[in-house]
Amino acid sequence: MKSIRLKPGKERSLQRHHPWVFDGAIAKGSADAGETVRVDGADGQFLAWGAYSPASKIRVRAWSFDQGQRIDAAFFKERLRAALALRERLAIASDGVRLVHAESDGLPGLVVDRYGDTLVAQFGAAGVERWKDAIADALVELTGCERLYERSDTSSRRLEGLADATGWLRGQGDTALVLQEHGWRLGLDVASGHKTGYYLDQRDSRAACRDLVQRFGLAEVFNGYCYSGGFTVAALAGGARRVLSVDSSGPALEQARANVALNGFDADRCEWLDADVNASLRRLIDEGRQFDGIVLDPPKLAPTAAHAERAARAYKDINRLGFKLLRPGGVLFTFSCSGGVGVELFHKIVASAGLEAGVDGVFLQRLGGACDHPMTVNFPEGEYLKGLVVMRRP
Repeated sequence: MKSIRLKPGKERSLQRHHPWVFDGAIAKGSADAGETVRVDGADGQFLAWGAYSPASKIRVRAWSFDQGQRIDAAFFKERLRAALALRERLAIASDGVRLVHAESDGLPGLVVDRYGDTLVAQFGAAGVERWKDAIADALVELTGCERLYERSDTSSRRLEGLADATGWLRGQGDTALVLQEHGWRLGLDVASGHKTGYYLDQRDSRAACRDLVQRFGLAEVFNGYCYSGGFTVAALAGGARRVLSVDSSGPALEQARANVALNGFDADRCEWLDADVNASLRRLIDEGRQFDGIVLDPPKLAPTAAHAERAARAYKDINRLGFKLLRPGGVLFTFSCSGGVGVELFHKIVASAGLEAGVDGVFLQRLGGACDHPMTVNFPEGEYLKGLVVMRRP
C-alpha cells in the first residue's frame, strides 16, 4: 500500500474528518490516478485512507478515517447502502431523487440521481472512476434499477485529468424521461440535460415559489435563466396569470414549452424569449415593464473562492436589474449555485443590489438545496446552493 506523508501542521483538516488534502499539504509520496493510499501525518501517525489524484489540486480525497477499514467493492456497496437508507427515511414526494451526494455521503466525486426506474451517475474524481464497475454493479443491485446512464462530463472531472464519458453503463433505451414532482410532470433528457438531466436540488424552491405566488397573488412573473421551465410551471401552478420565461438555449425553451403543455396549462399564459437574460432585463426596464414576481437562477459564476469577487459583481448587477423590474409588493426569488460565494456574501450582494436599485426590501425566506442534497458538519462546502426571497415593500 502506497503512502502519503503530510507536512507539519497540515493534519488538522483530516483530524476533523474533512475529506480533502490539497497538493501543497503533501511532503512526500505519490500514486497512480485513483489508487488508494494511506495518508500519514508528519509524525507518521495514520490519518486516513484516500484516493490519489495526481492531476488535481485536491491531491487526495479521503475514503475513511478508520485505520482498520478495507477499501474494496464491499466498502463501496455499504456506503451506497447507507446513502439509499437515508433517502428512504426522508420520504421525498417525487420520483426524482439525489441518491448519492458525493463527499456528503462519504463517496467523494460520485453523484447519483434517480429518475423513476433510471439511474444517472457522474464519476467526477479519479477515485470513483477507478471503482466505476464495482459502484455500477452495487447501484443496480441495491436499487433494483436495470438502467444506469453515465454523465461524467463535468468541469470537475477535467480538473482531475479525466476525459469526458457519457452513455449507458447498464441497460439501454430512451434517454427522454418524465419525472413526478409536487403533482407536476416534468420532462427531461438524461443524455443532453444540464447536470444529470434536471435540477433536483431546486425541488423545494419550486414548491416555495408556487406557494408564494398563490399567497401574494403574483399575477405577472418573470423567470430568468428558466432552463426547462421548472419555475415557470411552479408559478403557473400558483395561479400566475402570465409568465415571461427567458433563456439563451433554444432546446431548453422547447422543453419548457413541452412541460407547460404536459401539465395542462394554457399556452396563452406564457411568453417565451430566446435571449440573454441581462440584456432582456435592461430592455424591459427601458420599456417600463414591471412584474409581481421575478425568479433569477443563473448558472454557476464562481466555482471556487478565487472567482468570488468577479462573480459578486455579476450577481449584484443581475439582482439590481431584477429589483428595478419588481413592482411594489412584488417578490424576488434569487439564487446562487456558486460554491465560491458563501451564504453571508450572497446576502450582502442581494442587499447591496436592492439599495442601489432604491428598493426597500424585506427578506422573507432563505432557500437552499433539497434535503436529498445534504450538507454535513465536516464538509460545509456541500452547501453550494443558496436562495433568498425578498419582498419589495408596497
